[in-house]
Amino acid sequence: MYFHRQKAGAKMGFHRQCDGITRRDAIKVGVLGSTTGLSMGNFLRMADAGQVNSKAPSKAAIFIELPGGPSHMDTFDLKPKAPSEFRGKFNPIKTNAPGVEICEHLPKLANCADKFAILRGVSHSLGAHPLGQQFVFTGNRPNPSLDYPGYGSVVAKEIQSDDDLPAFVAIPKAKQGPGHLGVKYASLQTNATPKFGLPFSVRGITLGNGVTMDEMQRRSSLLKDLDRTFDAIKDRDDLLSGLDKFSQKAFSMITSNRARDAFNLSKETPNYKKLFGEDDFSQSCMLASRLVESGVKFVTVSLGGWDTHSDNFSKLQNNLLPKLDAGLSGLFNGLAAKGLLESTTVFVSGEFGRTPKINARSADGGRDHYPRCMFMLMGGGPVNGGQVIGESDATAAGPRHEGINPEDAAASFFRTLGINHRKEYDTSIGRPISIVRDGNIIPGLIG
Repeated sequence: MYFHRQKAGAKMGFHRQCDGITRRDAIKVGVLGSTTGLSMGNFLRMADAGQVNSKAPSKAAIFIELPGGPSHMDTFDLKPKAPSEFRGKFNPIKTNAPGVEICEHLPKLANCADKFAILRGVSHSLGAHPLGQQFVFTGNRPNPSLDYPGYGSVVAKEIQSDDDLPAFVAIPKAKQGPGHLGVKYASLQTNATPKFGLPFSVRGITLGNGVTMDEMQRRSSLLKDLDRTFDAIKDRDDLLSGLDKFSQKAFSMITSNRARDAFNLSKETPNYKKLFGEDDFSQSCMLASRLVESGVKFVTVSLGGWDTHSDNFSKLQNNLLPKLDAGLSGLFNGLAAKGLLESTTVFVSGEFGRTPKINARSADGGRDHYPRCMFMLMGGGPVNGGQVIGESDATAAGPRHEGINPEDAAASFFRTLGINHRKEYDTSIGRPISIVRDGNIIPGLIG
C-alpha cells in the first residue's frame, strides 16, 4: 500500500471526512444508490482505488522533463538523519504544506507546496538514460517489437484540439515521441527556448525571412499539386494520411493569428512576468502557461543537466536547483493566478534517481544512476496537492513499503485528464495495444 500525508483543510461546503470522502460524495451515493445500485461499500472501495473523482478532469497538461536523472536525496526526499556518506550537504526546510519538507535550495517551491503532491519511493529497474526515459515518459516498459507513444501524443489523440493550434508543443524538444500512433500526433518542437526581454519566434508559426502570406498561399498550392502526384502510392496510405493531416494542421497554424499570439510572451503583463525567473527554463515555463491558456492541450518543458556523476552539490546549488525553483514555482503560481491550475495537470519527472551513497569522482562528490528510488511531482487539476505519497527507506535506497512504479504514475496521470489508461488502440502489428499496459491509480492522489 501507499503511505501519504493528507492535505490539511477542505473547501467550504465540501468537508472532507477522515477517510478522504467528501460530504458531497456521500450525498451523491445516497442519490445514485437508489437508482443505480451503487452501495456505500462499493463506493468506498472505488474511492480507495482512485476510481471516484469529485473534481472535474483537467483540460490540458504540462510535463516537465528533467533528463539526466535528478537526485531525489538532494531535492524532494532528503534524509538528514542518514550517515554522512549518504545524506549530502543540503538541509531540509519546511513548506506551506504541514509536515512536508524539501531541500533548502527550493524555497519558492516550499511556499507553494500546497499546489502539488510529492511521490516518493518511485521505483523501476532501467538504469540507462534512453531506456529509463522510454519507460517513465510513456508509462510502459520498453518493448523491442513496439514503440509506445509518449504522454503528449496520447493526449493529442484523445483530447480534441483546434485546427489552428498545435495539440502538443515541446519546448525546445521532447524525449517523448508519437510511437505507434504515427506522425500526425508528433509534437511541434520549438527547437529553442525563449530569452528574457527578446522576441521569440518558432519555425512553422512565425513567418520569417521575408515570407509573406501570399507566398504561403502559393506554397500551399504547390503542396496540393504534389499531393495529387502522391495519390498513386496506395500501399503506404497510413503514412500518407498522417503526413497529410500533419501538413494541413501545420498550414492552419502558420496562417493563424491565434497561433502566433500563443507564442508571443510580450503580451503577458509585467506583474505576471515577475512570477518567473529570467533564465531560459523559467521563460519556457511562462510560455507553457501561455500556450495552455491559448488552447494547447499538452506542453513539455525540458530542463537537462541532472547527470551529476561529479560535482553533484555545486551543480545543484549554483545552477539546477535555482532554475527549477524559479521556473516551476512560477508555473504553479502563474497557472493559479490565471485560474488555470484547476484545469491543468502538471507532471514533473526525470528518468531515474541517483545513488544514495556519494561517490568520490570529484572533491565535491557525485551520485550515479539509480532507478530503484526516485521522486515525481504531480499537481494541478484534480490532484490532491500539499501531501507526500509513498516513502523511501532510511537511506533512500529503495521504497520503504510497496513502491510506486512508472505504470501507476502513468495510469494516474491519464485519469486526471479523464483518459482511460486501459483503452486499446489498433496497431500495424495486428493486435490491440492498451495506452498503459500495466498500472493502477495511486490511492489518495486524485480528489
